Amino acid sequence: MADLAGAQPSAQDVRPVSMPVLDRVASGVVTALPPMLLIVGMVFGWTNHLLAWQDLLIFAICYVGFGCGITVGFHRLFTHRSFKTGPVLRATFAILGSACAEGPVIDWVATHRKHHAYSDIDGDPHSPHVGYGSGFRGALAGFFHAHIGWVFSDMEVADEERYARDLLADPVVRFVDRTFIVWVVLGLAVPFGLGYALRGNLAGGLTGLLWGGAARIFVLHHATFSINSVCHFFGRQDFDTRDESRNVPWLVIPTWGESWHNNHHAFPTSYRHGFGPRQVDPSAAMIRLLERLGLARDVIRVDPARVRSKAALETA
Repeated sequence: MADLAGAQPSAQDVRPVSMPVLDRVASGVVTALPPMLLIVGMVFGWTNHLLAWQDLLIFAICYVGFGCGITVGFHRLFTHRSFKTGPVLRATFAILGSACAEGPVIDWVATHRKHHAYSDIDGDPHSPHVGYGSGFRGALAGFFHAHIGWVFSDMEVADEERYARDLLADPVVRFVDRTFIVWVVLGLAVPFGLGYALRGNLAGGLTGLLWGGAARIFVLHHATFSINSVCHFFGRQDFDTRDESRNVPWLVIPTWGESWHNNHHAFPTSYRHGFGPRQVDPSAAMIRLLERLGLARDVIRVDPARVRSKAALETA
């Protein structure tokens, strides 16, 4: 990826969505339907046996299994190229991330790379601090935009030719990107199949789909969205990154280590976001495991002395 830091936004950074109404409807369905189904599960779960240990197990399996496609795959592998792996595992991570229904892999990567290029300045696709004024109302409007409002934009917020040309040239990633809907459906079929297998009936499949499908998508979506909103609004800054990125410890588990966000903006290509001994980072642990198994190589590590030196410099 070309170094885009400090670049100025241009007309080529965004493109009109070809079918904006359809795009907004699809975004609305994907964001609204899972929480609606989750509410059904919460209201009727305990009394009508819609929630049992099997459903919790399916939720956990799907949350971790598909979620690592976003954190390890879309983010650390494809966006920042923090490690390398073979085509089979690249395809696997691209498929797992696509099943989370957060958008096709190339679009996701392009958007995130643009966020780093213009973090919290004009051109950032989802900054809570740009364009909404000051005061409580401005902060609230900016927070809403960063969390979910930007998803409904009529523009393709990051030009893939500019921000993800390397992935456009990758036939494996390009195939997964173009078949995005297939992988979303597969991501729903898996919990249905697990529910049917564990309970042995159609009702088990449907409740597995509810918790491993709808609930999992809802929680994963808002965990990811919270990096854009919460982690640019609240928390601690250990490094002066010239933006509002922050570390938010209470989000570490649901985001699988991604909420050490200020650390990440200080060292974007590092495979590890949690630097301190108490900064738990499950995604980094998975990458280390893949490395030990010979499935990951060229893992980018930041010298601890460099981390300490940068932190000391910023606090001096």
